[in-house]
Amino acid sequence: MKKTTCVIEKGKAFNLKSLAVYSEASIVSRTLAENPSGTITLFAFDEGQGLSEHTAPYDAIVQVIEGKVEISIANKSHVLKEGDIIVMPANIPHKLRAVEKFKMLLSMIKA
Repeated sequence: MKKTTCVIEKGKAFNLKSLAVYSEASIVSRTLAENPSGTITLFAFDEGQGLSEHTAPYDAIVQVIEGKVEISIANKSHVLKEGDIIVMPANIPHKLRAVEKFKMLLSMIKA
């Protein structure tokens, strides 16, 4: 996974989709904001790429901003497309796979 940090400039507008560029057979992540309260990370997944099953200590909110993804939470599959949102609960196994190229915004609030 290619990872970069890009803290959002306060008071400035930007195009969310343009901040993460697809890379062939890869996952690209870009941290937009990070502080002790949580993180906001933008991801771009090439078709067929995914994240293996894992858990996280906090709820994570996924907002699909382009394309289509299959997300499995506790072995229940959900197919999301642009504009869809889902909460992946803390400490519950989840995984995802890009059905087609897709971009998502992942927000994790540490509470």
